[in-house]
Amino acid sequence: MTVKSLLLRAGLALALALALAPSQTMAKPAVAAKLTDQDRADLQRIEKYLNDIRTLTSPFLQVAADGSQSKGTVSIARPGKIRIDYEPPTSLLVVGSGGSMAVYDRDLKQTNYVNINQTPIGVLVREQIRLSGDVTVTRFERGSTVLRITIASTADADAGRVTLTFDDKPMQLRQWVVFDPQGTETRVSLLDPKLGVPIDNKIFDFRAPDRAPTTGGSN
Repeated sequence: MTVKSLLLRAGLALALALALAPSQTMAKPAVAAKLTDQDRADLQRIEKYLNDIRTLTSPFLQVAADGSQSKGTVSIARPGKIRIDYEPPTSLLVVGSGGSMAVYDRDLKQTNYVNINQTPIGVLVREQIRLSGDVTVTRFERGSTVLRITIASTADADAGRVTLTFDDKPMQLRQWVVFDPQGTETRVSLLDPKLGVPIDNKIFDFRAPDRAPTTGGSN
C-alpha cells in the first residue's frame, strides 16, 4: 500500500494527502481575498495567536466526505513537531519531527515518510507563521462569534485548500476543513484544545518496528 493510499484510507486528520496529489494541469496562482481594514486587523490577530502557541494538545473528531468518523488525539509542539494518535479501529499513527513525518499503519506494519513542509500542517508548526508569502488567504468570513479563513498555496491554487475556524473573544482554534484537489472535504474538530501544556518531547520520536517495510514519496 502506498503512502497516498494510507493517507486517503484514514482521511488523515490534517489532510496530508494534499501534498501527495499535485494538480495535473498547469499551476494556477491563488487569488487573494479582498480584505477590509478590519479583516486585515483580524488576520494580524490570528497570526499573533498562532505564533503564540508553543504547544497544543486536543482530542479530535474527524469526519470524512463519506460521513465516516475517526477519533484521536493531536499534539503539537512548535517548531516542527506533531503527533496524531488515532483510536481503534483506525490503525494509523502520525509522527512529525525534524522536517520528516512518519505515517505508520499498525495493522500493515508499514511506515511511509513525507516532508512536513510539503503538507498543510507544515504551516501551523513553522518557527514563524505567516498568512502570506507562500500561502494566500483566499477567503475571509466573520460571524457573530467566529472567524474563518481559507488558505491555499500561493503558487498553485488547485493543489487544495484549508479552512481554519477560530472562536473569537477569546480566540481559539476550533476546527479545520481540508479540501483536496478534487474538492473532497475532510472536517476536523478540536474537542478540548489545551495550549501551553507541557509535552514530553519523547512522544515525537519515531522508530519503525523491526522488519516493517518503509517507503517514501507519493506513489
